[in-house]
Amino acid sequence: MTPTDALFKPFSLGSLQLPNRIVMAPMTRSKSPDGVPGQPVVDYYRRRAENAVGLIITEGTTVDRPGASFDPSIPNFHRPDSLAGWKTVVDAVHKAGGKIAPQLWHVGLARKPGTGPHPDAKSDSPSGIVPGGKQVGEPMSAEDIADTIAAFAKAARAAADIGFDAIEMHGAHGYLLDQFFWDGMNQRDDRYGGGLTERTTIVQEIIKAIRAEIPANLPLILRYSQWKQQDYNARLAETPDALGEFLGPLSDAGVDIFHASTRRFWIPEFEGSELNLAGWTQKLTGKPAITVGSVGLNSDFIGAFMGENSPAASLDGLIERLERNEFDLVAVGRALISDPEWAAKVRDGRFDELEDFSAEKLKELV
Repeated sequence: MTPTDALFKPFSLGSLQLPNRIVMAPMTRSKSPDGVPGQPVVDYYRRRAENAVGLIITEGTTVDRPGASFDPSIPNFHRPDSLAGWKTVVDAVHKAGGKIAPQLWHVGLARKPGTGPHPDAKSDSPSGIVPGGKQVGEPMSAEDIADTIAAFAKAARAAADIGFDAIEMHGAHGYLLDQFFWDGMNQRDDRYGGGLTERTTIVQEIIKAIRAEIPANLPLILRYSQWKQQDYNARLAETPDALGEFLGPLSDAGVDIFHASTRRFWIPEFEGSELNLAGWTQKLTGKPAITVGSVGLNSDFIGAFMGENSPAASLDGLIERLERNEFDLVAVGRALISDPEWAAKVRDGRFDELEDFSAEKLKELV
């Protein structure tokens, strides 16, 4: 075996057949004027598909709620012109031999009032409370919640109709679905609040609504995290037992793959075990898990595979973990922003050609 063979083993689940284990992580680019993904976005994803990325997960694309977005240049997933743009993306990725999933998103209270394509809209949230406990708005009503559930299901139906190969829900990083998970922002006294298990109720209902709208064999992915953009040290679950209580209802509701978002994939999630969050997720649910977090970000990655001693020895550990089936898929984020050929170069052993991530690359769609 070469050092990277484990990354290039096929993966299959339901109707999703992947040639390898590399996933393009969802990364907001804000390059879709008026919410419509145009030719630059088509070409951006096509280039990754042409260069051996197994599964592309799109940037977050917002569902049909007025307050779902905080930037008019973030693509949406409900207007006919935007859906037509996504159909062009899907067709281009498929023609290049790739697979693609949309990430369905609602930013919730991360949206400042007056921003986004509907500046007069209210910002949805479980309790109208920001981290720290300050009341800044009204809780979502039962009607608001029902409409949000329907908006996710409607988007999922559109994704299936367009021909996407899987669907991801964004339930991480302090956005709306995660705000329901988080006790600091969800202080509801109805069935959508309560303990950690009860706070998953809205997402359980979204999952069930989506499953009712899409083919049974079309995989549904849920991205979740312990950390939040507002608090990198936040933890939904302090123990494996608590994590199991959180994940169990979501798995039972119909999640097929869990995308366990961490900032650094090599950090053990709990004391007494080397398993990372994806490893624990797979162990507790029996479902496939995607690991993510600073994979292949810089030249240390090159050194790790060329036998050099470097601070990124843990990147060798990525392959070892994959070989022992700690997780199933590996999401690569910023490295793929800088280098659309990243996966092909790794596959071919062209490590000396890998490009370091540069913040300058965020200014354009490379």
